[in-house]
Amino acid sequence: MTGRLNLMIPHDGSVVVCDGRKALVLRNEGHPRALDLRMERVFEAPPNPPTREQGTDRPPRVRLGNRRSSIEQTDWHRMAETRFALDVVTALDRIDPLLALVVVAPPRMLAELRRVLPERLRRAIVAEVDKDLTKHPVEEIGRHLADA
Repeated sequence: MTGRLNLMIPHDGSVVVCDGRKALVLRNEGHPRALDLRMERVFEAPPNPPTREQGTDRPPRVRLGNRRSSIEQTDWHRMAETRFALDVVTALDRIDPLLALVVVAPPRMLAELRRVLPERLRRAIVAEVDKDLTKHPVEEIGRHLADA
């Protein structure tokens, strides 16, 4: 994110702060110029053990004629993040009415959320912020967004 966005989150607007393991759904109970974010819901992804416990450490091999080649190893953690993004989006899609939505996530998760967002949620988005704020208290998230 570069520069100031003049981010305006309307009263009763929603904010989702998400990374690959945790998502916070917040609602602005204040004014667009004086945010008062309140926690609505918290999502935690299920445990995601190391790759060595989920599959083989060695990439599989394939024979192409007289040549052998390896196949890219499955990224189990990325697959878990994709499933988590879909779970978060499914929950967001149940918010009714959804006046406005601000999405705050690190770049990789932001891209994953964009990929799975239905049209109704896309239309509600007023801003996207590429930061990881999931470990911050709600008041600090509000300050980051007010300064955005």
